[in-house]
Amino acid sequence: MPDQNGAPPRIVHLDKMTMGGIDIPRPAVPHDWREHEFTDPADVGERLAGARVAIINKVRMDAATLAALPELKLIAVTATGTDVVDKAAAEAQGIQVRNVVGYAGTTVAEHVVMMIFALSKGLIPFREAVTDGTWENGKSFTVFAAPVRDLVGQRLGLFGSGAIAQGVAARARALGMEVVFAGRQGVAAGEGRLPFEEVLATSDIISLHCPLTPETQHMLNAQTLASMKKGAFIINTARGALIDLEALEASLDAGHVGGAGIDVAPVEPPPHDSPILRLARRSNVLVTPHSAWLSREAVTEVARITGDNIASFLAGR
Repeated sequence: MPDQNGAPPRIVHLDKMTMGGIDIPRPAVPHDWREHEFTDPADVGERLAGARVAIINKVRMDAATLAALPELKLIAVTATGTDVVDKAAAEAQGIQVRNVVGYAGTTVAEHVVMMIFALSKGLIPFREAVTDGTWENGKSFTVFAAPVRDLVGQRLGLFGSGAIAQGVAARARALGMEVVFAGRQGVAAGEGRLPFEEVLATSDIISLHCPLTPETQHMLNAQTLASMKKGAFIINTARGALIDLEALEASLDAGHVGGAGIDVAPVEPPPHDSPILRLARRSNVLVTPHSAWLSREAVTEVARITGDNIASFLAGR
């Protein structure tokens, strides 16, 4: 599928570093492949000049950027979320946007379960009791560093019901937990779901697996956090802005929320004064740097699907 001047199509990968060293399979047809480890916003236009295909993960493609790229015909996103692309502008300009779905169901679900275990068993404070000298300088054979819960019989409330949430549900049930799915806030719960407010009020652990929309932004705020069961844990591997982090800080300070496991932030990487970095210093909060998705198996699948997306586009499919 050469360009009008007969040149092979140019394919430009703008943020290769997000693939963790795993290469995207290149199409079998002649092409001009170029890649950059990282791209500043100011360099996007220059690097994509003349490109038919752009490969991105978190590089923002707004309407002004797209308008300056008349030859661009495909944006291949190496992720499920496409919120970094102005899709209306892309459609108006005849640019396809293809993403990757269904690749992280195992790895993110396992990450959620890891966080549930870490919080329920007090992994951080018990480790600190060893490293800070509390154990060696104590008089007892053990250290009561944190409350410990068994998972059997605990209620896990899931917000969202896609592949990842279903993967978490299956693993939680295998551990003897009671699993419930929440309906949307302000909407009557459908079959197989409990009302949003009931799940908040009765769950020992809640886990967020819903997209970020105007309706879900700060779905956990001062009001909804206060309605949660006292001592409950929060897990968020979805989108950072689902939680008002300052409200979460206040709830933790008050001893209402029992702890949190967070893998995502509203801005990534977070600025030095971000609440997420203050939260990470707490012994009842586990923060990971948006790493739930990046098992080798999952990233390899992202690369494979992205390669297929590009190859099928160039083949006219």
